[in-house]
Amino acid sequence: MKKLFHTITILLTLLSFMTTISNAQEVKTVSSVDLKKYAGIWYEIASFPQYFQKGCECTTAEYTPTDKGYVIVENKCKRDGKETSIKGKAFVEANSGNAKLKVQFFWPFTGKYWIIDLADDYSYAVVSHPNKKYLWILSRTKTMDEETYKNILSRLKEKGFDLTALQVTKQ
Repeated sequence: MKKLFHTITILLTLLSFMTTISNAQEVKTVSSVDLKKYAGIWYEIASFPQYFQKGCECTTAEYTPTDKGYVIVENKCKRDGKETSIKGKAFVEANSGNAKLKVQFFWPFTGKYWIIDLADDYSYAVVSHPNKKYLWILSRTKTMDEETYKNILSRLKEKGFDLTALQVTKQ
């Protein structure tokens, strides 16, 4: 009887854990993105720190659509006063309204690039990954007004993001 009780307790614990996982808020993208409007230079306002961006400041990303069906991505930053850059390709996921891309800097590896918030006038964008471990707040200008930034943070919290690791990028 004692074994049965322990088994049921373990099963109920696992079931509640699985329910918690399934109820975790999923990342949703914007409904559609006009890649021609999205093209151009974006300044990183804030991000979750990543090993590949360690020591970066003055970080930008430039997106250039091609007639071959992909977008050229060029990320730049300054490390120790020297500009570094990397080029890659972004491929639109089918039926995503251009809001889900797969970015490739090193073949054959790709990373998910989901546009989860976007100003109507394309003045800012927020990009993440469905696992919520990656986050970039981007702007067309080197600075973002405080009210816009706070509103973005508020929406991210509503979407279930833990923003304790978010760091403002020095431009």
